Amino acid sequence: MSCGHPHDDCASVLEHVYEYIDHEMADDDLATVKQHLDDCTPCLAEYGLEQAVKALVHRCCSEVAPEDLRVKVLSKIRQVQAGAAADAGCGGPEADAADVPAGAKQASALS
Repeated sequence: MSCGHPHDDCASVLEHVYEYIDHEMADDDLATVKQHLDDCTPCLAEYGLEQAVKALVHRCCSEVAPEDLRVKVLSKIRQVQAGAAADAGCGGPEADAADVPAGAKQASALS
């Protein structure tokens, strides 16, 4: 059972707690973190808090962007990619300059 006192590896476990929550770790690492949580009350409490925060965010922030916004964003991405491809090819930096958003032009001018 849990001793209730922090251990030497608490920082490492808590650094990877979201990977543990999302099961994005190798099976051996999952088992190691699970064993640590079983043995360490402070880390188990922190894990419970992080799990609750993640669930709350998921519940409150699960809206889907409107389809027209999605289409506009994808269109802009394609325009920027086409401009970057033209810049890399024989079109030169001025090619498709009208299609590149102002922020991308400013970033390009700074580099």
